[in-house]
Amino acid sequence: MERGAWNKFIKARGKFRKAAERIARELPELEKLQQKLANSRGKGKNSLYKVETSVVYNSALDDLKVVDEIKLILVADNPGRAEQAAENRRYLVGPSGKIAQKFFRDNPALGVDFQKNVIILNKTPIHCARTTELRELCKMKAAVSAVLEESQKTMASLLLEFQLIFNAQAWIIGYSEMKNGGLFETYTNELKKLYATRPDMYKQLFIFRHFSMNQFTIDLKQQTLPDESAAQTLKRIGTAYRQRILGS
Repeated sequence: MERGAWNKFIKARGKFRKAAERIARELPELEKLQQKLANSRGKGKNSLYKVETSVVYNSALDDLKVVDEIKLILVADNPGRAEQAAENRRYLVGPSGKIAQKFFRDNPALGVDFQKNVIILNKTPIHCARTTELRELCKMKAAVSAVLEESQKTMASLLLEFQLIFNAQAWIIGYSEMKNGGLFETYTNELKKLYATRPDMYKQLFIFRHFSMNQFTIDLKQQTLPDESAAQTLKRIGTAYRQRILGS
C-alpha cells in the first residue's frame, strides 16, 4: 500500500487498540462477570474455560506490513472463546474462522487469500462465548449496556475508516441481531448515519449470513442462479441483505 495509506492504517489501528483498553478500564469487573457466565454453562465443550481477555483487540492487525494488499474487510459479531484466549487474541480463529478460510480456499476465482488479503473486525470487541450472552452481561451489570452500545459506535466508525484506507469491500457477517431490538441495533444505526455521507463506500458494503454452521455457504449455494459466478451471487445477495437491514 502507499505510504499515506499505511500511516492512516497505523493511526486507525492505534485507535482500535486504545478503544479496547478504554473499555477494559471502564469495566474492571467485566472479566469476573464473563467468568461467571462461563462457569454457569455446565457440562459441554464450551463450559468452564478460563476467561483471559475480557475485551479483545485483534492483534492480527499488528502483523500487517506495508507491502500487504487488503482486498476485503470482514465483520463478525464479537470475540468468542477461541478469540479471547491469550494464545490467540485474534478474530475468527474458531470454528467460524475455519469455515471462512475454507470458503475462500474453495473459491479462488474471487482472488482473495484469507490469510493475506483480509482483515477482520467485530461489531463489538467485548467477549462472550456466545453472542447472545451479551444480554446476560447487561443484566448482570447495568453499566455494561452503555459500554456495549458505545463500543458498537466505535467499531462502526472503524469499519468505514478502514474501508476508506484500503478502498476495499466490507462484508458484514451475521445480521439477525442487527435488526430493531437486537443486540447490534446500535451498530446498525451508526452505520446508517456514517455511510449516509459516503455513498461510494456504501455500495461496497455487503451483508451476509453467519459462517457458523455453514449458514453462509449454504445460503450462497441455495441462492446461486444458473450461469452465475460466485462473485455475482455474492454481490446480489449481499446487496439484498444490506437493503433489508440498512435501507436502500
